[in-house]
Amino acid sequence: MSEERLRRVRDRVRPFPDFPEPGVLFRDISPLLKDPVAFRTLIDLLEDHLRASFPKIDFIAGEWLDSRGFLIGPPLAQRLGIGFVPVRKKGKLPGPTERVSYSLEYGKAELEIQSDAVEPGQKVVVVDDLLATGGTMCAACELLRRLKAEILECLVVIELKPLKGSEKLKSIPFYSLLQYD
Repeated sequence: MSEERLRRVRDRVRPFPDFPEPGVLFRDISPLLKDPVAFRTLIDLLEDHLRASFPKIDFIAGEWLDSRGFLIGPPLAQRLGIGFVPVRKKGKLPGPTERVSYSLEYGKAELEIQSDAVEPGQKVVVVDDLLATGGTMCAACELLRRLKAEILECLVVIELKPLKGSEKLKSIPFYSLLQYD
């Protein structure tokens, strides 16, 4: 991975102190999304990683909780020539779904996936923009396990290392492009 390409992406992540509450340093990828060269570089880096790591992937599963994570999964899936499977908040997907409750830093939430989203044994990479405490990523993995998918890896753009979210993933391989202490 070229340090120059990685720097181009890192330079477009903007810190916002005291958001959403005092003491939190929010890492905003909005400038990255606005810069077509930097965004293309991000997708290039993620594509390079996945192609080098896995000879066969059936789907990218994306945590479609907010627009940031959703904006990374579909372009990456398209580049790899595979489908994208959304994981959504409760009540946002039609038809039969699997649902899981999980804890957030400030409460509880529920995620859903359509019951026919993947077939047993299909190989899936879970993608999101950021890993903090790991609750949402673990919930998405639990849904995919219920569908008997093979989770190859959890992949994020940004990992907030002090929150130790990757430790919650236990035996699931994890990769982060950028890490912040």
